Amino acid sequence: MNNILEIKNLTKVFPGVVALDNVNINIKKGEIHGICGENGAGKSTLIKILSGIYPKNTYKGSILLNGDAIAFKNNKDAKNAGIATIYQELSLVQELNIAENIFLNNEPSNKFGVIDNNKLFKETQKILEQVGIDSNFDEKVVNLSIGKRQIIEIAKALSKNVKILIFDEPTSALTDQEVETLMNILKKLKKKGLTCIYISHRLSEILQICDTITTLRDGKFIGTKVSKETNIKKLTKMIIGKDIEKIYPKEKIPIGETVLKVEDFCVYDKRGKKIVKNVTFELKKGEILGFYGLIGAGRTELFSGIFGAYPNRIDGNVYIQGKKVQIKSPEDAIRRGIFLLTEDRKRYGLFKDKTIKYNITISTLDKFIQNFTISEEKETIYTSEIYDKLSIKASSLNMYVKNLSGGNQQKVVFARALMAEPNFFILDEPTKGIDVGAKMEIHNLIKKIARSGVAVILIASELSEIIGMSDRVITMHEGKITGDEKIETIDRGSILNNIFGENLH
Repeated sequence: MNNILEIKNLTKVFPGVVALDNVNINIKKGEIHGICGENGAGKSTLIKILSGIYPKNTYKGSILLNGDAIAFKNNKDAKNAGIATIYQELSLVQELNIAENIFLNNEPSNKFGVIDNNKLFKETQKILEQVGIDSNFDEKVVNLSIGKRQIIEIAKALSKNVKILIFDEPTSALTDQEVETLMNILKKLKKKGLTCIYISHRLSEILQICDTITTLRDGKFIGTKVSKETNIKKLTKMIIGKDIEKIYPKEKIPIGETVLKVEDFCVYDKRGKKIVKNVTFELKKGEILGFYGLIGAGRTELFSGIFGAYPNRIDGNVYIQGKKVQIKSPEDAIRRGIFLLTEDRKRYGLFKDKTIKYNITISTLDKFIQNFTISEEKETIYTSEIYDKLSIKASSLNMYVKNLSGGNQQKVVFARALMAEPNFFILDEPTKGIDVGAKMEIHNLIKKIARSGVAVILIASELSEIIGMSDRVITMHEGKITGDEKIETIDRGSILNNIFGENLH
């Protein structure tokens, strides 16, 4: 089987982060090629390069399609070359019908340039037969299930003579029956010679549907295996890499009394659908409690709800140090000793056009009031102490935060939290988007916080980080807690079972 796609020495660098590091992958014509790895492994960056979202001048290396070098300037170039991507967030126009969506901007027309509806419906029927879907051509997409919408996306790609079809987490929102339907469609397309790239966290699906599987880790190519010659255990080892104990040396920190108790906690979306479902857990003084799950598992929504971000869309009870509380806003949460470090620090965690000092003290200005005004001297003394303690690398406290590296920006957010002297921290992806050296510093800082007796909730998408940093790990799937295990007895296989909601063995 000849290679249809050759990726050679592909390197993509963002400020402070090497997303892809000299990656080489060969994809054979007519195969289904799986790509797996943890969040942050480089999968999304690879897709965006192949899809033309990151144009040629933004990365190094070369890509050959059927032996010819390609250099896409945009997504349109990729589509014209026959590469189409189906993302988790589907791109269909909800109020248009099936036929209109499939041939959008590509409608068959008559000699007068008017859309030929007879030809439109005839061509639509041919394509729908290829994907095995039986629907009315004029049915609006808004009325279709997620599974059918995804099939319409596939049909849309087929209408443009696609050569390579890329799937990005295609089954994350599908029912079991819809997953089975998708698998059957992929098998049919493979028989017709179409090449597919299949990206998924679900290792059981990767092994079931793919001919070969490539693993990425920290932006590096780890290896390509024939599916029949590998298994869940071997893939997991390739995904995680080194022994976790070497990356995250264990430190025994005394665990104290309960500081947070959550009972039957629910969060509803704006339409009233329950997205966090009757969650119950406890957090103890000095404990690092890890929360792990796939994107959409409900972790961020759970803790945003506890933090007061959705005061009118929650149910359940929250107890802080034994007392039942009602948290109606983030300001209320901070007053009660809760501090949330948001996943999107640049959007929600920082004032980028303000100084380091401003960012550190903005939540605790009452500490510096003297004679009914803010004492700048007192503010500078307190800020300097915490600035030195966290080893923030900057020219001065008056340096603008937008000019700091990602790791130092994260330290500024930590500094603001420490200034508030919270009872416990909620850390949502605290090392996201920062380099390895900065990660180690943040990990050491988290351990130092726990050592001081403050409880920490750690939300992270990297399994190695969760296992390496936590005393206990709670797993979530589709808004529910599916596991709660102490780190001493934890089993990585059971964690994967719990986050996927399936038995992988």
